[in-house]
Amino acid sequence: MSNKISIMVKRLDLATRAFGAEPGVPDVAKLAEWIAEHRGRLADITTYRLDRSLAPQVTAGIGTPCAGGKFYADRIRECITGITDSRATGELHADTAAVIEDAAAIVVQKKGAWCAMPAPHALMIEDAFYGDADEGTEAICGTYKVLMRAMRDTGVAGHVLVCERADTAELSALARQKVFFFSPDPDRETLAGILEYQQQVALRAGQLEMLFELMNEYTVRRIFLLDPDDNAVERARNHFDPDQIIGAGYCTEECDTYWKDVVAKSVYVK
Repeated sequence: MSNKISIMVKRLDLATRAFGAEPGVPDVAKLAEWIAEHRGRLADITTYRLDRSLAPQVTAGIGTPCAGGKFYADRIRECITGITDSRATGELHADTAAVIEDAAAIVVQKKGAWCAMPAPHALMIEDAFYGDADEGTEAICGTYKVLMRAMRDTGVAGHVLVCERADTAELSALARQKVFFFSPDPDRETLAGILEYQQQVALRAGQLEMLFELMNEYTVRRIFLLDPDDNAVERARNHFDPDQIIGAGYCTEECDTYWKDVVAKSVYVK
């Protein structure tokens, strides 16, 4: 009689989430083909890139998909009056018409999707009007609030603000339940700055030890593990329950296979 004990290993799925994508600018032929397929819609290159950022996520089955990315800066600049050649030359105001069109297109493509856009500082708007850094930041954050609210009222579930750094004034003004600050490759200072205002953070496998150290100072209720693999998930599980770990992605390459890989690797062993 054999004394061997059979141990059943189960691989279970983690939740998945996207933080946007950066699809390339199409050539004229590809854009013309896409416009023909979407005849009757108001469309431009930004509309096309919004569509292409989201479509592969939907196909792959990402749980919380997110259209947009840093490229959406072009639309945001269009929608803020008072800017001339990347300089604030007058009172800043939000014109919501174009973002409402975009939001409607996102919702038609996938109900419950979020939208990613660059954080205000990433627009690189030079102040030539307010003459006071705090007043200038308050003004641009005010326009963001109006633009994001208009998109949410149209059905977008929330917004990801892609940031180069943790800007305290922006985080204080904009970090909310439906606004997530996301740094694609954060250093310790950026992670700490974000954790001052939100108890969840996105990071890569190589940044886990840095996060574990910061957990001595900050409460972390959820992590979004970018481009997960078995080793990273197992290390994260030493500190978090499975429902606190989300497999995540931010695509800057060929996205059709990218998002499928994120889903395939967002698993843990029980």
